[in-house]
Amino acid sequence: MPAIVLHDLTLGYDRHPAVHHLDATIATGSLTAIVGPNGAGKSTLLKGIVGALTPLEGKITRDPARLAYLPQQAEIDRSFPISVRDLVAMGLWAEIGAFGRIRPAQADRIAAALAAVGLTGFERRPIGALSGGQMQRVLFARLLLQDAEVILLDEPFTAIDARTAADLMALVQRWHGEGRTVLAVLHDLDTVRAEFPDTLMIARELVAHGPTAQVLTAANLLRARAMSEAFDDNAPVCTPEQRGAA
Repeated sequence: MPAIVLHDLTLGYDRHPAVHHLDATIATGSLTAIVGPNGAGKSTLLKGIVGALTPLEGKITRDPARLAYLPQQAEIDRSFPISVRDLVAMGLWAEIGAFGRIRPAQADRIAAALAAVGLTGFERRPIGALSGGQMQRVLFARLLLQDAEVILLDEPFTAIDARTAADLMALVQRWHGEGRTVLAVLHDLDTVRAEFPDTLMIARELVAHGPTAQVLTAANLLRARAMSEAFDDNAPVCTPEQRGAA
């Protein structure tokens, strides 16, 4: 069974489409980059897959495996008074609930997750005192505790230092090696070419999907830019019937 199937999917806000009639199948255990111009609907697509947005048209079929989602760091309130340890421990909510007591074995797992991202000794530090790279390490530690089979990452390597990006990419490759399904929104095409076997390129609509070398061609990149620039922001949502009659 595929991890995720997108069936004629349209997603948007207030009936305004941001992702338009998208069809794609994400294989279980695949490592896939989602790329496209700014405003192409990449983050919107992840929100639809995770269930934060209801499709305007079409549907998303997803394997009922555990899913973990890393939003863009800008969406996280860094002023909230919470420690590094407590934020990482949120990865255990499915086991202990919002107010459950952390048992010794779970405390050991929290410590192991922090060690895996290089943050041993940061447990009591407030998240507002962290650098961007340190904060991203904390969020990856939380993902480790979620132990999900499908992992969605929205711009995981943006605005962080090269050492942190390399360390976190090693975790992504570890997940892939364990047979987990990983989708990541990325802008750095060199990273995509070097690290991601598969790529889904969108520009509101599907441009190409498949092996990265076949997707990241000059022709597809030009087509994606042209499609994004030509998209009518005031266009209504069209139904499959309307498309067939066009």
